[in-house]
Amino acid sequence: MRFERLAEVSRAVAATSARNAKIDLLAAALRDLAASGDGRTVAAGAGYLAGELRQRQTGVGYASLRDLPPPAAEPSLSVGDVDLAFERMAALAGKGSQAARRAEVDALFGAATDVERGHLVGLLSGELRQGAQAGLLADAVARAADIPSTAVRRALLLAGDLKAVAADALLHGPAALDAYRLTVGRPLAPMLASSAPNATEALTGTGLPAAADIKIDGIRIQVHKSAETISVYSRSLDDITARLPGVVAAVAALDAAAIVLDGEAVGVDPGTGRALPFQETSSRAARRDGVSILHPFFFDVLHLDGEDLLDRPAGERWAALERVVPEPLRVGRTMVDSPEQAEEAFASAVAAGHEGLVLKSVSAPYDVGRRGGAWVKVKPRHTLDLVVLAVERGHGRRRGWLSNLHLGARDPETGGFVMLGKTFKGMTDEMLRWQTEKLQSLAVSESDWVVTVRPELVVEIAFDGVQTSPRYPGGVALRFARVLRYREDKTPAEADTIDAVRAIHKGAPHGS
Repeated sequence: MRFERLAEVSRAVAATSARNAKIDLLAAALRDLAASGDGRTVAAGAGYLAGELRQRQTGVGYASLRDLPPPAAEPSLSVGDVDLAFERMAALAGKGSQAARRAEVDALFGAATDVERGHLVGLLSGELRQGAQAGLLADAVARAADIPSTAVRRALLLAGDLKAVAADALLHGPAALDAYRLTVGRPLAPMLASSAPNATEALTGTGLPAAADIKIDGIRIQVHKSAETISVYSRSLDDITARLPGVVAAVAALDAAAIVLDGEAVGVDPGTGRALPFQETSSRAARRDGVSILHPFFFDVLHLDGEDLLDRPAGERWAALERVVPEPLRVGRTMVDSPEQAEEAFASAVAAGHEGLVLKSVSAPYDVGRRGGAWVKVKPRHTLDLVVLAVERGHGRRRGWLSNLHLGARDPETGGFVMLGKTFKGMTDEMLRWQTEKLQSLAVSESDWVVTVRPELVVEIAFDGVQTSPRYPGGVALRFARVLRYREDKTPAEADTIDAVRAIHKGAPHGS
């Protein structure tokens, strides 16, 4: 199948607002993929429609996408050609790999038409937002294969791999999906939490009574223990066992022959007993020397000694958790029966230095891979008024717009601005159109990728926290920054200062 076909379908999906029409477009493309009869091609193509690569890492960053050769006049790339190109990029390592990877990028983009190049850039940059999220594509797979969508979704939840499920469904039918089971040792997509601005609103999703779990600023882990081995997986289902010997040792001591646990791993300050900042926990988990010690805190159990617990009410799963996992290894949990109790639990959690709470339904099953109302996280939201210093040209769906903002805080000592990071999140189409026109009027210099602007436009940014960062001159960066609104009523002189940002980093209160 031609890669151009998928790129054109992706553009058509982006231009379509009706969900059913999107599914029809995707299903038609999936049928064409299935006609190849090749599982690798189907898996890769399904991933491309969802904005995913079959390879976890390619080593290709923004810098590699500059100064590309001219586009091809006619399409020649197949889906298999593109997948093999990414496979070669992912396999490169060691001396000379950077130049070899650049050559692969030039060869791929030189063979791609303008339409294909837009899709390739979107895949590599992670900015392919054409509305074909995993849930939508799962429904498209079901329609293309004439299989109930519930069967496809269930297989997806247990496998955690949309591409593999698509290939099985389209090439082998419902029997292949029936074979998917919770298997100890094979990670599954974790249940996710939606968000609410406060604890009271969170309860509209969970109902009462509810559990108020401490939200720990750690890394999500899923631990599988069997008679043969113990494996630890990240949220993205990567095997990180070798990096977390403390977690392995803690689970090895549990009185369970086979168990699957969901939780967080976090570094703990030995002096105060408090969790270390996420950045320090994350850096420890990233170490490959086998000496990183992180403490696990578990909040759910999905399997215990031969019995799957996924479909059991949460209260039953938590009772099993308490029987097997000692309190020092469990996330702090308070049962609440009223909004007042929930708000009190939230205030106590924040005062104790935690990220916030996750309110959880007592009756809900473990909805693998879904972000619904049964779990709702509540965190104190930080906001800052910052100045736009530059902006990057958009790709994929945002091609033709100025998208990724470079954000700066005011430096009261120099009168200039200190860059804190970038964001393209939180923008509506209307906001993108407006900011493109506005920032073009403020442009002072341009490159192929970045437009530098006069530091005159103030934007209100919400973010989850501040972390140490050697990448930026101020030594700090915002975590999960997203745009709330533009503040044309404020001048750059009224923007927040780098001192205010550093105060948040140190835990001091901030108001603006």
